[in-house]
Amino acid sequence: MNDEPNKFARWRRDMVENQIIARGVADAAVIDAMTRVPRHLFVSEAMAESAYGDFPLPIGEGQTISQPYIIAEMTQRLELSGSERVLEIGTGSGYQAAILSKIVYKVYTIERNNTLFVQTRKLFDRLKYHNIVTRYSDGTQGWKQEGPFDAIIVTAGGNQVPTPLVDQLAIGGRLVMPVGGLHSQELLKIEKTENGIQTTNLGGCRFVKLIGQHGWSE
Repeated sequence: MNDEPNKFARWRRDMVENQIIARGVADAAVIDAMTRVPRHLFVSEAMAESAYGDFPLPIGEGQTISQPYIIAEMTQRLELSGSERVLEIGTGSGYQAAILSKIVYKVYTIERNNTLFVQTRKLFDRLKYHNIVTRYSDGTQGWKQEGPFDAIIVTAGGNQVPTPLVDQLAIGGRLVMPVGGLHSQELLKIEKTENGIQTTNLGGCRFVKLIGQHGWSE
């Protein structure tokens, strides 16, 4: 973003150095993406000067943009090489999809809130993120027509891992999502192998609830 104020570029570099690299995120592609994507454009103008802080922010419709570190950590845990087709459940502000778009071949992202869906689609078009495909739907059902996916990321906390998402994960694929109760979850990494499913607990986290047929009810 050549026309952005220098302060945003400086704050973004500081965010990457002090919040992400300092906490152990070492994936070069993730670090590069988070250095390049203008996070302040994914929040309201009133929130722009807080966009690079070490905390989540409200984006309206009862949703949030996650803390930069958790976005970096979840993305790193997908173990992306660059050629993948990735499914994101919960477009929200669009920032996570934008980060992924700088790393992988194509991003498919689903949002159940129509206001956020329309808003982020316009933003992707304005920023020319042409490898992001959006859908207005119940994300817990996945996107069967476009599967299987090399990786799946869920940006809301579910009471279980939705079966359709596991079904739509390719053999050798990775799925990262928060699973647990309404107020706290554990971040799980699920790997689908020829011999079945392997699950790794990555530690505690807190996300807004995953609503849908295979998640929480409204």
